Amino acid sequence: MKSPSQTNAIDFDSAKLQRLGFGQQPPLLERPVSLAQLRQALGLQLQTSLEPQRILGLFFREIQRLVPLDALNYEHQPSDLRLQFGARGHHSISYSLSHEGEQLGELVFRRNQRFSEQEQGNLESLLSTLLFPMRNALLYRAATQSALRDPLTDTGNRIAMDQTLEREIEMSRRHSQPLSLLMLDIDHFKHINDTYGHSAGDEVLKAVAASIKNQLRNVDMVFRFGGEEFMILLSNTSREAAAMVGERLRFATQAQDYEAEGKMIELTVSIGCSTLLPGESAESLLRRADSALYVAKREGRNRLAMAG
Repeated sequence: MKSPSQTNAIDFDSAKLQRLGFGQQPPLLERPVSLAQLRQALGLQLQTSLEPQRILGLFFREIQRLVPLDALNYEHQPSDLRLQFGARGHHSISYSLSHEGEQLGELVFRRNQRFSEQEQGNLESLLSTLLFPMRNALLYRAATQSALRDPLTDTGNRIAMDQTLEREIEMSRRHSQPLSLLMLDIDHFKHINDTYGHSAGDEVLKAVAASIKNQLRNVDMVFRFGGEEFMILLSNTSREAAAMVGERLRFATQAQDYEAEGKMIELTVSIGCSTLLPGESAESLLRRADSALYVAKREGRNRLAMAG
């Protein structure tokens, strides 16, 4: 029997999957009487979606007709995707999914009882049904994320910002939680471009974006709002807490080293902060943060200003 924490690499090519009998298969049965029937049914059903969560949720539910499980965990580091179904178990088996050298993530099965040799064999056979659906889902996810990312700074773009802001405002109202927004602008950025060139300016933008992301929680979101402006969306964050985050960002970006043509660039940022008011629109929230940013610049830059 394999140890509870053993990692296994699953790598089937297309020809091997054809030999295993995949293709147009019947839909899921109410009570599959064999491994072959369940595998054939999953081979079709898992390809009906391009959402990783839906695919893995269906897979987790259906394979328990043969192998009872307490939990399934999935992680794909390149796309920062982590999914969990069920509760944790004392025993686990982990698999590294791949197809023709392409890594498709790590999958962990958990339960409180040890897995028998037959159950492990069943799981490994059923895993083959996941390869093509997960590969397609990850490709679709990458394409979607690319369309919503700023290619230079690897932050969200304006399209992503508009979509996310509307969603977060709705969630804030539904759960009665605060929502705050920071508008950050690099001081005298035009001088950097004029003095050292646009390539140096691009490096500064990337460094500032990385510095911002390093100071935030996983649930916080960063977007490139304009040329040298970034918007930071802070979910479940009050006005006072947002001010503390803003000051932390200001000090962190100022403390970082920036270099061009062998010379150090002294850099500061100005920040405007607004917190969602009852019944306020996304446009109003953005406008108040932008107005606060203008106040910070007017009063001498390198500071944070709070919207009234």
